[in-house]
Amino acid sequence: MTKASAIYQLGHLPIKDHVFSPDRTILAVTKENEVEIYKINPARLSDKPKLVANLRDHDKTVTSVDISPDGSRVLTCSQDRNALVWEFRDGEFKPTLVLLRINRAATVCRWSPDGQKFAVGSSDRIIAVCYYEAENDWWISKHLKKPIKSTITTLDWHPNGVLLASGSTDGHVRVFSGYIKGIDNKPEPSVWGTKLPFQTLCGDFTNETLAWIHGVKFSPNGDALAWVAHDSSIGVVYPQGEGLAPRSILNVRTNYLPFESVVWASDNSIVVGGFNCNLVVFKGDESNWQEAYQIEEQKDLTKETPRNRNNNNNDDNDDDDQEITSHQALNMFKQMDLKGRVNKPSMGSSTGKAAKALSTIHQNTIVSIKNFANGQVSTSGIDGKVVIFNV
Repeated sequence: MTKASAIYQLGHLPIKDHVFSPDRTILAVTKENEVEIYKINPARLSDKPKLVANLRDHDKTVTSVDISPDGSRVLTCSQDRNALVWEFRDGEFKPTLVLLRINRAATVCRWSPDGQKFAVGSSDRIIAVCYYEAENDWWISKHLKKPIKSTITTLDWHPNGVLLASGSTDGHVRVFSGYIKGIDNKPEPSVWGTKLPFQTLCGDFTNETLAWIHGVKFSPNGDALAWVAHDSSIGVVYPQGEGLAPRSILNVRTNYLPFESVVWASDNSIVVGGFNCNLVVFKGDESNWQEAYQIEEQKDLTKETPRNRNNNNNDDNDDDDQEITSHQALNMFKQMDLKGRVNKPSMGSSTGKAAKALSTIHQNTIVSIKNFANGQVSTSGIDGKVVIFNV
């Protein structure tokens, strides 16, 4: 089995977030202040996606996109402090207003499993839980505030559609009740709690260094929660009931660059990815988690093979290699900013040699990972690629 079922190079602008529709026929990706909608052939994933629409009503960078569980609506949010719900009517996507009532950027948005409501995280230290009000034809929100004290970076709904996990820049992972009376059915008791009125804090966890939390995800059965943080660690918690200490909280340290996103492949397997441009699979249970394998074999291309030198001029060449002009250094920083890598200057040249490509499919940070199908995940990154991997 090949490691990738499909590789879509959708231009070269960074893709902050992506999502496939439940039937895998639609792909939505964020690009600057737009969202592009592509048609996909699920029977032949290798076929080139066809661009069918551009959603352009946001004024600033679109930070997140999601498609409702029934595939009929697209949800977007942006740094312009707005969220929009798009429906396909009369041959085009038309937006519906969402009353978020926030004063800073919206950072992440996610539909609940039943599609009756959604949550939007923000830099305003608020999570807006939104539901539809038919009388006025708009979406209104209720706010989760306390004890949030920093920007919300990531959200995930529990399978029961009531519990909501969030990660933030203060290093905290919190689980709230997002129960809306009249919208939700009363949830069954679980390891997270029994009575769950709106705004109940069902869990508050941190990693050891209080590093930014980049991704949170409930396990498929909802009885565990995993997160990834900027200190390159993975956390997994197994609660045991209301008012009781968790059965287990595990923190797995790694030597990789920080991870940006996490998904569960099964109840005993998680897939993470980030600045390393590669996916890593971890396996375990409440007693222990450890790395199982990397999806792609990764070579270290930072080490160059020493050049053959004549014995007569070894010392001269060594001195020249150490000498980098200020002009070359400036070029190196520009390349790092634009491409995430550097063309190392060759001797006597201000432009340098051609950059070596990374040994992974993604050539820059993996920002978003989503479950695609059984045994498959999809990823998007700063390199403008969307890739479907076999894991």
